[in-house]
Amino acid sequence: MTREQVYNDIKGIFGIVPTFIECIPDNTLELEWELLKRVQLAEGAIPNKYRELIGLGISAVTRCRYCLVFHTEAAKLFGATDAEIEDAVHYAKSSAGWSAWINGLQFDYDTFKDEVKQMVEFAKANAPAA
Repeated sequence: MTREQVYNDIKGIFGIVPTFIECIPDNTLELEWELLKRVQLAEGAIPNKYRELIGLGISAVTRCRYCLVFHTEAAKLFGATDAEIEDAVHYAKSSAGWSAWINGLQFDYDTFKDEVKQMVEFAKANAPAA
């Protein structure tokens, strides 16, 4: 596809060609756009709302303000509520905190894996009958 054809496709989805896309070189523009459409926009095994909430959590932990804007607005576009957005960010904060604790104190990895498996088996065995 030519740059103009790619831009027309982008405009058909976004209404504009964002500056960050305009800066992509000709030799990779079509590939980058196709990848963005498939990974970020197309339906997948995880519904778009939940993928965007995951992206929001990752963005919060990595502190990428650009990604925070994109994933917050995309999550809302796909139906996420303010409560879901807050929950996703809180979950990311908790997860990142536990990661810092466990890694910082260098707990034995094999012991950790074994204990997680034990906890999951216990939870399965004690789950209420459906």
